[in-house]
Amino acid sequence: MKELTPSYAELDEIKSSLDIKGFCIFDTTRVIQWTGCSKEELDDLSTAWNNLPEDKYLKDKGQYRHRRHSNFVFKNNILTQVPHRAHWQPIEYNALHGGMERWFEPVLESTLNKPAWTKILSKFACDINDLHGNLDTNWCIEAHQFRIDTSDGIGRPTPEGAHRDGVDFVAVFMVNRNNIKGGETRIFEANGPRGERFTLNEPWTVLILDDSKVIHESTPIQPLTNKGYRDTLVVTLRKNYFQNMIV
Repeated sequence: MKELTPSYAELDEIKSSLDIKGFCIFDTTRVIQWTGCSKEELDDLSTAWNNLPEDKYLKDKGQYRHRRHSNFVFKNNILTQVPHRAHWQPIEYNALHGGMERWFEPVLESTLNKPAWTKILSKFACDINDLHGNLDTNWCIEAHQFRIDTSDGIGRPTPEGAHRDGVDFVAVFMVNRNNIKGGETRIFEANGPRGERFTLNEPWTVLILDDSKVIHESTPIQPLTNKGYRDTLVVTLRKNYFQNMIV
């Protein structure tokens, strides 16, 4: 299947794209402009994906996913890390892994100290806050480092299938692709017939989603020759509260 190139947005189109389509995509050049990160800072951050522990919670018993996860709050233009907590989603948003507390290893301190990390999370939260009229909002942030590899022959970026995350906004940064094919992104209207598909190929491109308007998934990856992998940074924003397990 031929890989389709995304339709990239200009920086001033983020609001209109999210309003009209429910998502927007920036290429690498615009991500550099948007976040204020240099290419060297982004390249340095990319190295933090070489030390991710295996995801032990996969119900298909696969060994293809590695990840770290940490939590933050953004308010009054200040990004603050909060105590480590489980990642939890209700079953209605994640039919495969919902309803269970998943205690992933936290993002390493050495990663948090890289300049690009704070710039990326802060800029995403700041812009979303501005689009909402500078509300006095605590933006609860979950940041996930993912490596999907082909240890099992194929790797599944979204084993749960097409889904919403149960948050307000999601940013999926393509950190790196190495020796793979597949990994096509598919986006569908949550309450309509329209859908789009494309492949994020270039390092440090980003897909930004309005989680209330669209559902999304990524197709499995396969190695081109030897073992390959796909690295992403997924950042979610939720107003005022993290998702919590209801006892």
